[in-house]
Amino acid sequence: MGMKLTVVMPGAAGREGGTRLCRIASGVMEGLPLDGALQETAKGFTVEWVRDVEGFFSRFCSKGFQNARILFLFDIGATGICMELYSMLWMIRQVEGGFDGSIAGLVVDGEGELYTKAVAREFVFSANRSGCLFVGRPLAEATKGLANFSVAARVRGISPEEAYKEAIRELALRVACFSAAPKRNPKLLCLHSCNTRVSNTYMLWSMVKKHLGGCCRIQEIFFRNGEIKDCLGCSYDTCLTYGQNTQCYYGGVIVDGVYPALESCDGLMLLCPNYNDALGANLTAFINRMTALYRKRQFYEKYLFSVIVSGYSGGDIVAAQLIDAVCMNKTFILPPYFALTAVANEPGSVGKAENVGQRARKYAGGIARVLCGDRF
Repeated sequence: MGMKLTVVMPGAAGREGGTRLCRIASGVMEGLPLDGALQETAKGFTVEWVRDVEGFFSRFCSKGFQNARILFLFDIGATGICMELYSMLWMIRQVEGGFDGSIAGLVVDGEGELYTKAVAREFVFSANRSGCLFVGRPLAEATKGLANFSVAARVRGISPEEAYKEAIRELALRVACFSAAPKRNPKLLCLHSCNTRVSNTYMLWSMVKKHLGGCCRIQEIFFRNGEIKDCLGCSYDTCLTYGQNTQCYYGGVIVDGVYPALESCDGLMLLCPNYNDALGANLTAFINRMTALYRKRQFYEKYLFSVIVSGYSGGDIVAAQLIDAVCMNKTFILPPYFALTAVANEPGSVGKAENVGQRARKYAGGIARVLCGDRF
C-alpha cells in the first residue's frame, strides 16, 4: 500500500511560486521521497495538496483528516496574521476528534523576526485538542531573511535557503515515517512541586493515576522549593562536556534523580498549577537544566503529558509554554489531547468540577492507548 502525505497550505491556490514558502515547499515536495528514506518506492508515495480553506472545511467536516499524515504550511507575512489559518482554527476548535489518528508537523514562514512560534504553538494546541499527534520538534520556521538558518547553513556549508529546504524535507519525512510500537510495561515519569495534601493539580492527577494501575509503572519526583538551581548559562562546550557524561555543572537532584529517570521513561507527566499564567519556577528550572542531557541524547521517542489547573483561566497559556519548550524545543512527541486542564480556586474544589471524574478517566484512557496500545 502506498504512502500519502497531505500538505495543507490554505491561501496557496492560484499563487504557486508567488511566495518564498510556496516556491520552496513545492520544490521539496516534488523531490520526495529521496534515497529510499520512506522504505517505499517513489511510485508508491504520493503528496496531496489542499490549497484552500473551503477544501479544508469540506474534508475536515467529513472526517477526511482522520488517520492521515499531514504537513501544515502557513505564510504569515510581516504581521503574523494569516486569515486562512484563523478560519481553520474557528472550525478546528468546534470539532472534537477531527484529527483523530493523524500525525502532523508544520512550517510557518514570516517576513519579520516575530510571531512564527506564537502562531505555531496556537495552532498546535488547537489541533492537538482535536486529536492530532505532533512529532517531536514539529516546527520548521523561517524568519526575515532566513536569519534563523544562518548557523545551520554555516555548519553544513550550504546557503540559508538550502538549509530551509532541508528542514522542510526532514520534517516531511519524519511525519511520513512516524511509527511507535506499543511498550511492554511502559514507564511514566511524573514531575511536580505540588503540596500533595491540598493541591488541586495533584488531586486531579490522583484521579487520573488511579485508572493507570495496570497500564504502566509510575515514578513521581517531587521538587522541593529551593532544591533546584536554574541554569545560569554555561558555554556550549562546557554544557556539552557535562551532558555527554549525563552530568550538569550544578549537580543536585536533577543529575542524581531526574536525568536517570528521564532517560528510562517512555512518557513525561508534568503537573502544572497555574498561578501567574506561567510555568512554576521549579519546572521551568527543570526544563532549562534538561539542556545538558539534551546535548547527549534527544527525546524523539518520548511522549509529553500534563495536568494543568488554573485558579480562574489561562490553562491554554501554560499548555502552549509546554508545547514550545518541551515538544518544539526538546523534541518530545505531543500525543493527542496531551493536556488535561481544569479550573479550581479553593483547595480541593477540583473534585467538584463538572464531569471531572469522567474527564480524568477518559484522559487516563488516552495515556494508556498511547503508551500501551497500537493506535499509531
